[in-house]
Amino acid sequence: MFNRNRCLRRVAAIASISALVAGCGVLSSDTPEDEGPIVVGTTSAPSTLDPAASWDGSWELFRNIYQTLLSYPVGSSTPKPDAAENCEFTDNSNRVFRCEMREGLQFSDGTPLDAKAVKHSIDRIRKINVNGGPAGLLTSLDRVQAPNEREVVFHLNQSDATFPFVLSTPAMAIVSPKAYPANSLRKEQSIVGSGPYKLEAYEEGKRAQLVRNDKYKGYAEHKNSAVTIRYFQDSASMVKALRDDEIDLTDRGLAASDVIELQGKTSKEEELQLVEGTGADISYLVFNPKHPWVGKKAVRQAIAQVVDRGAIAHKVYKDTVDPLYSMVPKGVTGHTTGFFDDFGDPSVDKARQILTEAGITEPVPLTFWYTTDRYGSETALLFKELKRQLDSSGLFKITLKSRPWKTYVTGYQKGEYPVFGRGWFPDFPDADNYIAPFVGEQNALGTPYEATEITEKLLPTSRRESDRGNVVKQFEEAQQILVDDVRLLPLWQGRQYLAVSRDISGAERSLDPSTIMTLWELSRKTSW
Repeated sequence: MFNRNRCLRRVAAIASISALVAGCGVLSSDTPEDEGPIVVGTTSAPSTLDPAASWDGSWELFRNIYQTLLSYPVGSSTPKPDAAENCEFTDNSNRVFRCEMREGLQFSDGTPLDAKAVKHSIDRIRKINVNGGPAGLLTSLDRVQAPNEREVVFHLNQSDATFPFVLSTPAMAIVSPKAYPANSLRKEQSIVGSGPYKLEAYEEGKRAQLVRNDKYKGYAEHKNSAVTIRYFQDSASMVKALRDDEIDLTDRGLAASDVIELQGKTSKEEELQLVEGTGADISYLVFNPKHPWVGKKAVRQAIAQVVDRGAIAHKVYKDTVDPLYSMVPKGVTGHTTGFFDDFGDPSVDKARQILTEAGITEPVPLTFWYTTDRYGSETALLFKELKRQLDSSGLFKITLKSRPWKTYVTGYQKGEYPVFGRGWFPDFPDADNYIAPFVGEQNALGTPYEATEITEKLLPTSRRESDRGNVVKQFEEAQQILVDDVRLLPLWQGRQYLAVSRDISGAERSLDPSTIMTLWELSRKTSW
């Protein structure tokens, strides 16, 4: 039963989760086994099962089935060894990074996992080079060496203190050379990994059945033997399944209306509880400069001048998200409020002046695209509100179109959309990861954005500094460039909400610094 006063826990998704106050019995258990699979519901289904193709929410599955050299134990916001026994920079310039592998590692099919498998996994990401894929994370990598079975050495083409964070992302999952071709994506709808779980069965868009991988060697300690992930199209059906005892907890995708309803329930009315935390995710618009209208900077500036983030947060999301005025969110070192500083409060008059000075006097026709099944049930409402705001200004005539995520990705990678919505869950908790993925010839958007001042000066300078608190100036300058160019328009910063059955423990420990759920932390309560 949901008791907000007694059992609410705030999860610090960017800082340390281990600092949470203990004391609510519902969220604490050392029970290592359960009475059957724990069932997790989410609206975020994988777009692929191959890490070389994914720079998106597929990582939520990958974190639990594949293994990386480094990862995040509970309470850590800096990477620690997982498949590796130890890792470190071996020079003073942060350009040579060496890892020594654990002994006796195996993939789930019994084949050995050694340094050559690591080299194969990283090399194939760059060889396959999927548009909008994770190769964009490896721009600082020159080459990988595997001098012997247990040693991997990464030679960088520039100083990069963030490289250990990159290696900790699920994109850098270690795959079997036998099962994953060097020059093409794996076609089978199955996974050969070495992570805490094995993928026993998979139905695309419906469910993934995970069982404990007894061959796993790493820091994760299983508190359950099996987890089933069910994929839902919307929050309403997911919450209904939770109330009907078909699932045990929700991960991503709770709608604002469901959050508000859960917050208002008393312990006698609801056999659920809500775990709430600061989110690291952001929502933003992407402008395609190749479009004849969007390519005009004045059009992008006018949209930025009209959009009312406060109305979006309040009307669409019922204040379960916060307005965002920079691509770097609150809580991350280097955050600014650049869009508010430059554009101030929404103003149709200022937007009209911007367009008039650019010789644009007629309403600008634009098509805004969004995905129907990725960023929560409010996404359609968000875009209807954007259309309402822009249409009512008299300066724009907006058409809305949408697609399911799998085909939506293909569309933006091909540059089909003038304006489209994206969300971002960080690869790692550093301001670099809210800027670097969106700029450069190869980026996570599939839309080249040269921004040479950022890519050739500010980011390289910041990456020479191991103490990330000393690079605020560079990130402030980078954010101002993003504001000046208006190629991206931040909208809101999320909060993290998990709805949990009262007999499930570990939800408050299960989110890593990028708010990906580590399923092995979940357990079923056996006594009260």
